Amino acid sequence: MSKGFKKRIRQENTENSGFGNRASGRFINKDGLPNVKRKGVNVFNRLSWYHTMLNLSSFRFITYLVVMYIFINLIFAFIYYLIGVEHLTGIDKSDPVNEFIDVFFFSSQTFTTVGYGRIAPVGFLASLVATFEAFLGLLTFAIATGLFYGRFSRPRAYLRFSDIALVAPFQDVTALMFRLAPYKNNALTDADVTLSAAIEINDGETLRSNFYRLETHLSKISTLALNWTVVHKIDENSPFFGFSADDFKNTNIEIIVHVRAFDEVFSNTVVQRSSYATEEIIYGAKFVPMYYPDKEKDSTVLDLDKINAYQRTEMPVFDTEKL
Repeated sequence: MSKGFKKRIRQENTENSGFGNRASGRFINKDGLPNVKRKGVNVFNRLSWYHTMLNLSSFRFITYLVVMYIFINLIFAFIYYLIGVEHLTGIDKSDPVNEFIDVFFFSSQTFTTVGYGRIAPVGFLASLVATFEAFLGLLTFAIATGLFYGRFSRPRAYLRFSDIALVAPFQDVTALMFRLAPYKNNALTDADVTLSAAIEINDGETLRSNFYRLETHLSKISTLALNWTVVHKIDENSPFFGFSADDFKNTNIEIIVHVRAFDEVFSNTVVQRSSYATEEIIYGAKFVPMYYPDKEKDSTVLDLDKINAYQRTEMPVFDTEKL
């Protein structure tokens, strides 16, 4: 490890990360959420189900709704079947399979309050269950409608980060860089980025993490329409000053990224986070351009498939004895 860094690790943390130096593992997951496990409360108080459903991917959200819809109707179908199919008029009693199929579809018609009328409950118990199921269906669809509205109306940054960060030549030194790009047609302006570095230190007794604020070559842009390569210049003010390829490989590092921008459509500020761990930092490489003019040369093509594309490059050699 470089002499410059050995001197710097004795300093106090320069970044108030909110994690403290005793936290372990990754601090921020790739999805931007803190990597924190909570104990001391039950699962119902530990999780916000509303936030959980809003943060699910569209596929998982729809899948959960469909699975829950089928599961609830299966439960009520079993209840009706246990009460007895003779308490439901219009049931096909040719065999038990057809009976259960009819009971299941009667449950779905009651749950959605469609009520075609071919099958109807007879008797107090069957009518009571059908009444409760219809009430539960109204509540469930009201909740589902609210979740759909919340997912569609919530402002989001819709940014895609590169899976890797690179250490490449930059100006007269080297720099740590990664890139991000909007992947939807939302209009983001006044975008700014904040970088922090968590570096694990062995002080001879325990392992602890020091946090440092990383200055960026360009911390704010007026319009985020194409990709943005965020660059941290590794000079004498950087905690990585004098780091070699082995230092980057053998030191536990996490680069924490915080991006804030203004969404013109929602007239609101959107935030997105990500991070890069040691194994996601590549030394001696530079990104390949990911946008170019179209064939008619009257528009620009942003190729998001190339957000991780890079090529190897020669790194400058520094005299570490002078650091």
